Amino acid sequence: MSGIYIHIPFCKKACHYCNFHFSTNQNSKSAFIKAVYKELILRKSEYQNEEIQSIYFGGGTPTVLEVSELNTVLKTVFEHYTVSDTPEITLEANPDDLDVEYIKALSNTKINRLSIGIQSFSESDLKVMNRVHNANEAKKCLEIATSYFDNITIDLMFGMPTMSVEQWRENLQTAFGFGIKHLSCYALTVEPKTALEHFINKGSHPPMDDEVSAKHFEVLLEETSKQGLTHYETCSFGHPEYFSRHNTSYWLGKPYMGVGPSAHSFDGKSRSWNISNNTKYIKSLEANVRPFESEVLSVENRFNEYIMTGLRTIWGISLKKIETDFGLEIKNKLLENSEKFRASELLFLEENHLKITKTGKFLSDGIASDLFLI
Repeated sequence: MSGIYIHIPFCKKACHYCNFHFSTNQNSKSAFIKAVYKELILRKSEYQNEEIQSIYFGGGTPTVLEVSELNTVLKTVFEHYTVSDTPEITLEANPDDLDVEYIKALSNTKINRLSIGIQSFSESDLKVMNRVHNANEAKKCLEIATSYFDNITIDLMFGMPTMSVEQWRENLQTAFGFGIKHLSCYALTVEPKTALEHFINKGSHPPMDDEVSAKHFEVLLEETSKQGLTHYETCSFGHPEYFSRHNTSYWLGKPYMGVGPSAHSFDGKSRSWNISNNTKYIKSLEANVRPFESEVLSVENRFNEYIMTGLRTIWGISLKKIETDFGLEIKNKLLENSEKFRASELLFLEENHLKITKTGKFLSDGIASDLFLI
């Protein structure tokens, strides 16, 4: 087993681009935490022979929890699971929550990695996104956090039609100025049923522009390369010793457990997901029942997921794994289907792995879909 993901489904307010499961009503927070303890204990038999390599608090906004509450959840994991001697334990955090007292308290826990949702150092960008924090808070939290934590990653967004190339480059330079060793950078996308989709449909926000995103991505590759950061996954840049161990396990297809409402779990052949309703999740766990659905993945689904995640990484697609897991015929079909992309220098073969070129990186999702089994 690779890791445990713990979903904290609370936020102070809704970001305009977000379609994750969360609630701005925190009245059920105490009952929710008890339900998480219950789920962890109920499921320990599923993983009694597995070693936990990483623990990840995601959301939502995990920093709406008190440090004592985070500690209690961690204590439950360590008491009921076999945890590696050197686990990566990540906490997603919002800048407005990270004052000196909170960060100092976190530094005295088992949490050893912070993932901070900066998104932008520009006041105008943050207002468009409807973020809780402002630009000064973004910078101040990094000043403090870097004094207490060495392993810090920050999220930045690009591709906004209102963001110039110069503004995007400035955002990156500001991040590098804090000595950040890992970045997760995402192109803004319009998700269904979000405020952003509504604003674009009624004409109060300009539509997304693929050319803007592509130009921003070129700048991202250029600036991170200057800093010696490895582009090891489509959205992830870092020094090798700071690669996200938890997220890498997803991309390499390792099993993981998801705890909390809407959280997904994967055992290699099947996937399950908890109900995306805080109240129903809590009530079900109070009755010692995990509220979830599951599916056994077809050969096509498992193959397609591996193609999608593999092409996003520097490790690429292992042809040996393809042959072992899916057979020689499917491996040969993959090589045949990939030939046009290799001829156009979007893909290449290296040490029995099919990998994406620098030119193909921005097109990886489209290339992957063209290689899928139907």
